[in-house]
Amino acid sequence: MNHSLTRRHLMAGAAATGAVLALPATALAQTAAKTPLVGPLAPNPAEFKKTVQQFLGSAKPLSEGLQLDVAVLADNPSAVPVKAKVTLPITNEEWCEEIIVLAELNPSPLTCRLRFTADTGTAEAAVRIRLSQTQTIHAMARMKSGKVLVAKQAVTVAASGCGM
Repeated sequence: MNHSLTRRHLMAGAAATGAVLALPATALAQTAAKTPLVGPLAPNPAEFKKTVQQFLGSAKPLSEGLQLDVAVLADNPSAVPVKAKVTLPITNEEWCEEIIVLAELNPSPLTCRLRFTADTGTAEAAVRIRLSQTQTIHAMARMKSGKVLVAKQAVTVAASGCGM
C-alpha cells in the first residue's frame, strides 16, 4: 500500500521535472525563430529591389499570364521546387525572352535566370531553389513585345536552408 503511494509521487515528480526542463528549450526556440538573420545569411533588400528594377525597366508589370507553382510549405529548404510557366500564346511574333525567379529574403535574391527563343515553342521551367527563411518567391517573365509578367507566392520554410 505504501509502495503505490511512493510510486505515484515519484511519477508525478518526474513528470513535473520533465515539464520544467522542457520550458527553457521551448522559450529558446521561440526566441530563435524571431531573431533576424545576420551576416552572410541576412536578406539583401537593396539587391532584390535593384534586380526587379533592372528587369522591369520602364515596363508596367502585369499580374496575368504567368503561372507560378511553389509549395506553400517548404519542408526541405535546400531544394524547394519552383515551376514558372507563361500561359499566354507563344507565336513567332510574341514569345517569352526571359524568366527570372527571385527569393525576396535570400542573401542573393536572384535564384535563376532562363532565356528562351521563338523556336522554343513554350516558356516554362521547373527548378529547385534554396531558401534561407520563410519568404515570398517572385517570378518575372519578359515578352518580346516588352511586356513584363509577374507572379508571386509566399512560402513557409520549415528550417534554414542556406546555412546548411
